[in-house]
Amino acid sequence: MSNTNTKPVILKHLLIDSKRCIGLKYYPDRLIELVVKDFKDVKWSDEYGMHYLPNTKGNLQLIFESFKGVAWVNASHFFEKKVVKQEANNLNLDYYREKHATSEVRVPESFLRKLEMKQYSKNTAHTYISMFEKFMEYHKGRALLEIDEMMIRDYLHEIVRSGHSNSFLNQMINSIKFYYEVVMQMPNRFYLIERPRKESSLPKVISKEEVKLLIDATNNIKHRCIVSLLYSAGLRRSELLNLKLHDIDSKRMVINVVSGKGNKDRITLLSAKVLDDLRTYFIEWQPKEYLFEGPYGGQYSSSSVLEIVKRAGKKAGIKKKVTPHMLRHSFATHLLESNTDIRYIQTLLGHNSTKTTEIYTRVAIHNIQFIKSPLD
Repeated sequence: MSNTNTKPVILKHLLIDSKRCIGLKYYPDRLIELVVKDFKDVKWSDEYGMHYLPNTKGNLQLIFESFKGVAWVNASHFFEKKVVKQEANNLNLDYYREKHATSEVRVPESFLRKLEMKQYSKNTAHTYISMFEKFMEYHKGRALLEIDEMMIRDYLHEIVRSGHSNSFLNQMINSIKFYYEVVMQMPNRFYLIERPRKESSLPKVISKEEVKLLIDATNNIKHRCIVSLLYSAGLRRSELLNLKLHDIDSKRMVINVVSGKGNKDRITLLSAKVLDDLRTYFIEWQPKEYLFEGPYGGQYSSSSVLEIVKRAGKKAGIKKKVTPHMLRHSFATHLLESNTDIRYIQTLLGHNSTKTTEIYTRVAIHNIQFIKSPLD
């Protein structure tokens, strides 16, 4: 059977009559249907439009054995591929437990533990918790497992009608899916929920001249280093805040970004000009562990970095609303305009694919600046 791999049987986690089941999703095929009908406890679900079996180790093994040589079994929903470095963030959500100990609406303890166990980033954990609180508030008085797919679709429709952004909607969907699919291990209960169409907005960038004005408009050497590093190394705000003193490698002139987005490590550029400023900053401020620390030690706050960039932008007279991420966009765009190979830019930014990096080709002007307008 040379065409076996073209006939997949996708295994789905289903919850039917409060019991966990294995759904069998496949395109019509005579051989596959014969195998399915031969299963002892197989039943059909009109709701999900597929056959299903009780979710047991025995049935899972039976499925693999029965389809051998007949079809390829896709069990990606049953076996996680994501590798997480357990030491990456040391996520601890005790602050939430203490703050919301007596709150009427509080995300389940199992939700918090799963975030900690899988070591999600602090930003992602905060977003998931915040979004799921809103979801629970809307359905207050109803048990979470009583909320069916139609109720969730109606809730998401309300979000769309209220004018929230696609980003907000996607974050809400992610938090809901995290609870039902990851925490409660029901990965396909809501797989019919549509995602909003991805917005095709262009990255917002500023010119090299405006970057220089921005850096010169900072209040002190610490703020200067923060703004300079965001731009010169293409760092995300969270990556900048996570930098420790030993991550600055002056011998190799690189910065080690440890556990960036997706818990991926990478190296990026260390500017010689920034290194000089960092040496001055270190002598003056004497940070102990993190490169940038708060008044009483520990990590510098995310809101402070945002305020530094915004304040410098206003002082520099830049009409655009400048954000830390705009500096990362500008870093990538300016490299592309200098004819840097897009694969190198991809590596410096920590993108999985050049397709993500290619968006900067839409704002880079090096290919069009020598074209004359018909009016001219």
